[in-house]
This record gives sequence, C-alpha cells and structure tokens, in this order.
Amino acid sequence: MMKYLQRLGKSLMLPVAVLPAAAILMGIGYMIDSNIMTGLGTPSPLSLFLVKAGGAIIDNMSILFAVGVALGMSKDKDGSAALSGLVAFLVVTTVLSSGTVSGLIGKEAPAAFGKISNQFIGILSGIVAATCYNKFSKVQLPAALAFFSGKRLAPIMTSVFMLIACGVLYFIWPTVYNALVAFGQSISSMGPLGAGVYAFFNRLLIPTGLHHALNSVFWFDVAGINDIPNFLNATGIPGVTGMYQAGFFPIMMFGLPAAGLAMVHTAKPEKKKATASLMMAAGFAAFLTGVTEPLEFAFMFLAPALYLVHAVLTGISVFIAASMQWIAGFAFSAGLCDFLLSLKNPMAVNCLMLIPLGLVFGAIYYFLFRFIIVKFNLKTPGREDDEVSEEEMTNTLANNNFAEVAQEIYNALGGKDNVVAIDNCITRLRLDVKDSSAIDEKAIKRTGVAGVLRPSKTTVQVIVGTQVQFVADAMKEIAK
Repeated sequence: MMKYLQRLGKSLMLPVAVLPAAAILMGIGYMIDSNIMTGLGTPSPLSLFLVKAGGAIIDNMSILFAVGVALGMSKDKDGSAALSGLVAFLVVTTVLSSGTVSGLIGKEAPAAFGKISNQFIGILSGIVAATCYNKFSKVQLPAALAFFSGKRLAPIMTSVFMLIACGVLYFIWPTVYNALVAFGQSISSMGPLGAGVYAFFNRLLIPTGLHHALNSVFWFDVAGINDIPNFLNATGIPGVTGMYQAGFFPIMMFGLPAAGLAMVHTAKPEKKKATASLMMAAGFAAFLTGVTEPLEFAFMFLAPALYLVHAVLTGISVFIAASMQWIAGFAFSAGLCDFLLSLKNPMAVNCLMLIPLGLVFGAIYYFLFRFIIVKFNLKTPGREDDEVSEEEMTNTLANNNFAEVAQEIYNALGGKDNVVAIDNCITRLRLDVKDSSAIDEKAIKRTGVAGVLRPSKTTVQVIVGTQVQFVADAMKEIAK
C-alpha cells in the first residue's frame, strides 16, 4: 500500500509542476497592472492577457490531475493512458453534473454535485484510467474487432468502468463531500490557529505523500476554501485568502536552510566539506524554489525527533503569519520566485513582514537544531557512523557528471542482475530491486547523493535532489 501511495504522490507532481507557468504569467500580469482584478479603471490589455492565461491553468487543475495521475500511474507512461484519464474525467463530471443529476432525480441536485469537477475527482479519474490501461492495453480482441485492441481499448474500457464509478459516487459523493467540508470548516473556523494546525499536519504527512490529499482541501476547491486559486485570481478576502500559504515562506526560505547550516556545523570535522556541499545545494533549492525534499529527507529518517520539531515550527510560523495578516501566496511552493511574483498580487498584505519573520525562524531553526543534535547525539548527515569519508567522496554529482553518477549507482545496485525497474520523483530515484540488502550503499554515497533508503526488501530510494531526472534518464539508458 505504501508503495502504491508513493507512486500516486509522484504522479501528482506532474500536474503540480505546471503551476509555476501560471505563477509566472499571473505574477508578471499583476506587476504590470496590480489593479486588474479590482475593477478599478481600464485594465492593461497585456496584463489581462497574462493573468487570464495563467488562470486557464489554475482553473483546470482537476483535468490536469486526471491526465497526470493516469500517465504517471500507467506501467509504461504511454499517451493512451493520459487520454484515458481525460475520458474518465469527462464521463464523471458530465454524468454527475448538477444538470444531469437533476434530470435523473426530477428535482434540484444536492450541492455536492455542483462541486464534482474538483481535484479529488480528477485524482480518482486518473487512478481508474491508469488501472484500466494497465489491465487492457495488451488485450487482443477477435479479428472483427481487432481495430479496438490494445491501447485503443483502454479509453473504451475506462469509460465503462467510470460509469460504474459514477453509480457508486452518486450515493457516496454527497457524504464524502459533506465530510470534507465539515473537516475543512472545523479547521478554517479556527482561523489562524486552524491554519497552524493544517501546516503541522502538512509537514507530518510528507513522508507518506498523503499531504497532497490534505492540501487539496485547503489549497483547492474540494471544501470551498480554494486558497491558491483565490489568491492568484485575486477573488478572495484580503488578509484571509493566502493564510494557508503565507507562513510557509519563512520556513522554506529561511528556516530549513538554517537547519542545514546547523547540520553542517555539527558534522564531524572530516565530513564538514561533503556535508556543506549537500546542504548548500539543498538549502538553495528550498530558498529559491521552495523544493524542500532534499533537505527534509536528509534528516527525516535519520532524526525523526528533528522532523517533529520542524513540523511544529512550521505550524507556528503559519499561525503567526495568519494572525498578523502577513500574507503572500504561491503557485508552486513557498520559495523566493513565488514570493517575488506575489508581491503585486492584490491579495498580498504586508507580505514584506514575512522576511523578518523568516530571519527570526532562521535563527530559531539554527540554534534549536544545533542544540538538539548535539544534546541527543543525533545521526544527522555528517554524523553517521557509516558515512563515506571526505577522501572517498568523488563529488561526481556536484560536478554534474550525470552519466558517471548513473553508472556508479547502477553498478552499486547490482546492475542488471539486481535492478528490476527504474523510476524517479521530484528528488529521488525510486528503484525496484530483487534484493535491497545486496546493494553497496557506501559506493552509492560516494557519488555525492543525499542518502539511501530501503523501504522494503525489494525497493530502494536514492535521494539525489532536483537533478534526479538527469540521473534517472542516464540510468535508464544504461539499463537498456
């Protein structure tokens, strides 16, 4: 189950990665004319053009989720799977639309069916489509129906199974929807405190990938909160819209990089250089783009207590930002790029105050992490007993020698005799192997990667960082 959830989490990153395009378009549009969504004066044509172009992406995230999940969960990443995801989404959102349901029952449809076109349904559509593709894409039909065999059969069967899903959703979707709304309202009714509680659980769920489900309640339109689209489209309430986003900026831009510095300063003397190289790259990614996985996974499993502290501090930061109405928003993540793009957004309120808040949290992270690491002798990067020595570290990853890194990791995994499948998410190689105990972990670490995880007997994860796509592509070429 955990492996399946990890695959789903990775698949969700494909549509989520489209959001920076919306941020750039809408951010530039607001910089040109920050009053475009207020209705004051005549809007700049160029600003209107850019903002609406970005909005086209944000407003159709549910479709992107359906297509992205279907493609990502399919066994060979074929375009027919993506088409099946679109078919599934169109079937369910048409059959269970308010108009159709009203016609079926002869009275006004429940409010839940007015919200059927959401990210949750998009994800469900993608899962059904991927399952149908994996099951039917190799089926050979009789000669008279041969044209519909194989990959052409997948969208057809997807539509059939989606009709069955519609029958089930007809009865359970109102209950699910009402439960989501109740959960969202129970947290949102708590105001800034609820925002802090949400942020705490957001970080705690990162290791499982289930934070995406939680995010969909608060960031998108599953429960009517819709924090990200409302912020980007300037359709919310100033000082309130963005409260589930703003407090992440101090953590991702300042807190986590400071935590990385603390881990560098507490590393063993002979390991400081290698640890600094890792933390500098991971910290820069967190600061600039808000991609925090390279840093978080560096200590998440090595020092779970530190990760709990990180989750608590994140909740406090989001609570403070929401309480003080220091509001900024993002389309991708809470890094410098999104911070700058949100400055001219009409929903941004006192957002520059997030910088001194970030400096305060940076100091808290540094001194608290350093104290806890030393006090409890935690085995953070550079303090592990089996750490690769600085003399052994080849730093091929730092030098962007991706082909060499891929070859060394592939060899250390046991090559063709042990490696079954190669995949990757935004920061990690995800590998299926015959026996994870047979790998040479020390040889893998010599390449400069952040770490190696063995979730099970047949799976291995190598924490590479944002360069992982290049390493994965090179490794797939080697494995051919």
